[in-house]
Order: sequence, then C-alpha cells, then structure tokens
Amino acid sequence: MNTETVKTVADYVTENIKNAHLFKKYGIDFCCGGGISLAQAAAKANVSLEVLEKELEDTTLVPTPGYDYKTWKLDFLTDHIINVHHHYVEENIPLLIQYAARVAKVHGHERPELIKIQQLFTEVAQELSAHLKKEELILFPFIKKLVRAKEEGTTVPQPQFGKIDNPIKMMETEHDDAGAIFKEISELSDNYNYPDWACNTYRAFYAKLEEFETDLHHHVHLENNILFPKAIELERSLNG
Repeated sequence: MNTETVKTVADYVTENIKNAHLFKKYGIDFCCGGGISLAQAAAKANVSLEVLEKELEDTTLVPTPGYDYKTWKLDFLTDHIINVHHHYVEENIPLLIQYAARVAKVHGHERPELIKIQQLFTEVAQELSAHLKKEELILFPFIKKLVRAKEEGTTVPQPQFGKIDNPIKMMETEHDDAGAIFKEISELSDNYNYPDWACNTYRAFYAKLEEFETDLHHHVHLENNILFPKAIELERSLNG
C-alpha cells in the first residue's frame, strides 16, 4: 500500500465512509484536519502506520451500505446536508442544553469539568446555529444557482461576496472552531466516559454529546472534502 500513502485522510473517507469509524477509533480527525497523509496522521495519533493500513484494507473487504456522496449532484447534496445534518443539529441542541444545565447543576460541585463542558457547548451551539443559517440563506442557494447555470448553459451574476472561495473559507474557519471546541469537550469528558455512579441524565448527556460530535464530523467532511471543492471547481468552469 505504499503508493496509497500519498492520499490524505479525507480522501480515504471520501472513497469509503466506513473509514471514518476507523479514524475516529484512533482519534484521527478526518474532517477539519483531514488534509494530511496517512503517515502523518498515524504519527500524530501515535498509531503504527502498518496497523492503520491493514485495518483500512480490511474495511474494503466488506461492502459498505453507505452512499457514494462524491457522485451526487451538488444541489442534491446541499439538500441532503440540510435535511439530515442541519436538522439533526437544530433538533438536538435544545436537548443537550437542558442536559448540560441539569448535570452541571447537580454534579458540577464534585466534577467541575461539567460546568466547563456546559459553557463550551453553549458557545458552540450558538456558533453552529448562526453558521447553519449562513449556509442555508447564502452559500447553498448560490451553489444551486451554479448547478442550474451549468445545466442550462447560462451565466450567474457575481454575488456580493465575490468568488465562492470567500464564504467557503469563512465556513471552513467556523468548522475548525467548532471542531476545536468539541476536541476540548472530548478531553474534559475523558472521551465521554462517565463515572460508574453517574445518574441517567449524566449518562444520556455524554452519550448524546458523543453522537452529536460524530454527526458533526460527518457533516463537516461532506462539506469540506466533497461539496466545497466541487463548488469551487464548478464556479471556475462556468467562468472559463
């Protein structure tokens, strides 16, 4: 597999979404930090490159029931992201805020990290809510205009934000910020491992936090590594 190591971590996930679970197991960032080689990722995670390569080979032996997102039309992909991932975020933020407040109030005196986790999640929830709206109201509609222009052989007037690279860079920066916050939450929670004596709300809170982070990683991967590069390429092709 020596020739394969030139691919990035993000490439492995784009080719087979099942690889995301493998990278997550070793704490390897495949979305925001997915632009590094497998060798670099292995060294950073203190994992044997040979072990990582072998497990990646194993994932290709079993058919993956997931979707081949890179073949989807961009307008369909934007709708999928909104209907699946944006909806998930909007639906689960209120629940997590309730869990965070309850657990911090009851157990924060003996586990002060819970108070910090509550503060961090409140921060990232506010940032994500604004982020989703910018995508839904500005970036995604423009991507759909590009798709229609390509299909109809027409042109698209330049928007106020200039080239599509500009809002995309902003979205990617905000992805990085959200990823950094969740990395801190994960560290504070000992990878979402609650103590044996934890009450059901405490357990539910950590389980839902981990689920939320997993969805966020998949969500960001679809945008950073598939949607955004293809949208930039599409705009350039239309502008000659």
